[in-house]
Amino acid sequence: MKIILTVTGIDHEGIIAAVTTKLTERHVNVLDVSQTIMGEYFTMIMHCSFDDTEQNLIDLQESMTAVEHAQKVQIRIQAETIFKAMHSI
Repeated sequence: MKIILTVTGIDHEGIIAAVTTKLTERHVNVLDVSQTIMGEYFTMIMHCSFDDTEQNLIDLQESMTAVEHAQKVQIRIQAETIFKAMHSI
């Protein structure tokens, strides 16, 4: 399954490391990434893939909760197919 993962929050060190460490633990492959700092805000969009026979999207989102709390960021994960449908109208 391919997904779009977004991360937003106040910029500080360690956000990318925390997110990618958790993704690695969950066997998620990062296909592409874009990140920027907008003033004091950190924003990142990742295009990722994983084997959906091993885990589902809900489990993956729930596994990111600890990262959200520890890093004080918001992480949103959407299936690529839904993301494309939402933005093709």
